[in-house]
Amino acid sequence: MTTAYRLTDRVDACDVQGQPDSRGIEVDRAGVSGLRYPISVLDRQSDRQHTVALISMSVALPHHFKGTHMSRFIEVLNEHRGEMTMHTIPAILRELRGRLDADQASIDVRFPYFLERKAPATGVVGLLDYDCAFSASDRRGQTDFVLQVATPVTSLCPCSKAISDYGAHNQRGTITIRVRTHRPTDFVWIEEVISIAEASGSAPVYPLLKRADERFVTMQAYDNPVFVEDMVRNVAVQLQADRRIAWFAVSAVNEESIHNHAAFAEIEWTREEKEWGHPGS
Repeated sequence: MTTAYRLTDRVDACDVQGQPDSRGIEVDRAGVSGLRYPISVLDRQSDRQHTVALISMSVALPHHFKGTHMSRFIEVLNEHRGEMTMHTIPAILRELRGRLDADQASIDVRFPYFLERKAPATGVVGLLDYDCAFSASDRRGQTDFVLQVATPVTSLCPCSKAISDYGAHNQRGTITIRVRTHRPTDFVWIEEVISIAEASGSAPVYPLLKRADERFVTMQAYDNPVFVEDMVRNVAVQLQADRRIAWFAVSAVNEESIHNHAAFAEIEWTREEKEWGHPGS
């Protein structure tokens, strides 16, 4: 028997991760993080969009296991070929739980999502990127899925407009929306979340503007002054009216143009059970 064969036999026989642990302490999450991987997500206009995600995957480790098998996370991801939607992620989580003999599995997928945006006056087109994320977990067959979208917006200060003889200071802000739906079939498009955020600021942000567009956006913002508190309330009104939404969290941050600090506001909201009406409504 050669040295190569002896080494192979030794590797096959030595499963350190599967050995028992006597400390009696469960590990909430153990897995892999910082994994860059090509994925495809649903695109409302083009069916699917290919992008690159930063992924973390984990399982809850029972107290009697010394460790988990890190390679199996990558195996499961490869088998699903990077297709990431609220319909496929539950299957990935179930597979992780089964492969790793765990009660709970979690995945966090962060990726840039690109949309073609037309300038408001000239119609020139450019690509704008949005930071998005899918965060999901499966605990004993119960799946939780949260969509997160961060949208850049322009905001103009109502106070500055009110006290100034002319002009008002404005800044670029970011509205981050996280939503959880009532049912797995209640699908929410990334584009829908972006539209809600853009309508809640003073004006949208565009990738490409000519002079006529700059004039348009500047005046649009001046006509729609909002504080960060206004922005999160504007979002909340729209999401509360959407019967698909069971829970949301919205935050707005302004990188202030005349202050040495940022301004922020946040709202978290859960729809009460009585608001759903009769089963199946």
